[in-house]
Amino acid sequence: MALDAIQKNLLKSITDLEDIPEGAYNIRSNGGLAGRHTTANIDIVTKTDKPGIDIIIKPGTKNERVDIPVLLTETGLDELVYNDFFIGEDADVLIVAGCGIHNAGGLKSEHDGIHSFHLAKGAKLKYVEKHYGEGEGTGEKILNPTTVIEMDEDSYMEMESAQIKGVDSTFRTTKATLAEGATLVIRENIMTHGKQTATTDFTVDLNGKDSGCHVISRSVAKDESHQLFLSCINGNEKCNGHTECDAIIMDHASVSAVPKINANHVDASLIHEAAIGKIAGEQLIKLMTLGLTEKEAEEQIVGGFLR
Repeated sequence: MALDAIQKNLLKSITDLEDIPEGAYNIRSNGGLAGRHTTANIDIVTKTDKPGIDIIIKPGTKNERVDIPVLLTETGLDELVYNDFFIGEDADVLIVAGCGIHNAGGLKSEHDGIHSFHLAKGAKLKYVEKHYGEGEGTGEKILNPTTVIEMDEDSYMEMESAQIKGVDSTFRTTKATLAEGATLVIRENIMTHGKQTATTDFTVDLNGKDSGCHVISRSVAKDESHQLFLSCINGNEKCNGHTECDAIIMDHASVSAVPKINANHVDASLIHEAAIGKIAGEQLIKLMTLGLTEKEAEEQIVGGFLR
């Protein structure tokens, strides 16, 4: 398959790849399959009952990567896909997903994805998902990802979720259930500007003994944009849970943070934190004394905060 210049820019923005990846991949473009490659340990199968794919990773697979980007360049496209990931016992892999929208027209372009992860005993997964929008058109760019995670005994999952820029509206839902000894780490970075809106909703059930989760969200809201952060950790056994939301607010934006923890077991140890504030004046002054303009100083601080 060959990608045009716009598709290559979208691919680089959400996966850091310059062109078609090596190894296992499935590239979806404008509602259809644009390219696919499997390996001896990783199979990718098209669903027969609904749009989407099954990604099947054999037990014991180590140090392999799967890329499953979605590229939208047609205005007016509205799609919903269902992707299921089966991570075999004792596997250790990286999955890179995400969606890039280039909307040059006047109609709404929307991609909604429901991703379900099933981690077998002892499996390890790093999952990276980025969202990005661009285009000179007036049509909205909308992304609504749903992530459902089921973690078996002693499994580990690290999820990095980022909204880079250009997405007019997003509702991000993540639900996770952890068995004994399982650990989930979620890091989220979101940037909104203009009149954009972003809602994040995390729910984690710590059902297994010695299970644990860490949910960390960092966001920047500019102009007249609005963000809402919701998180709920349910400690149903001896477990450890931590949820944290830090936000920088600028201009006329607004941010709401609603962290919640429910301890349903005497040995559940849960912590929640939330902080919202503007850029400190002394930070700006310090950088401006080094020769940066106020705008350049703000960009440096915001970039460092979201890294």
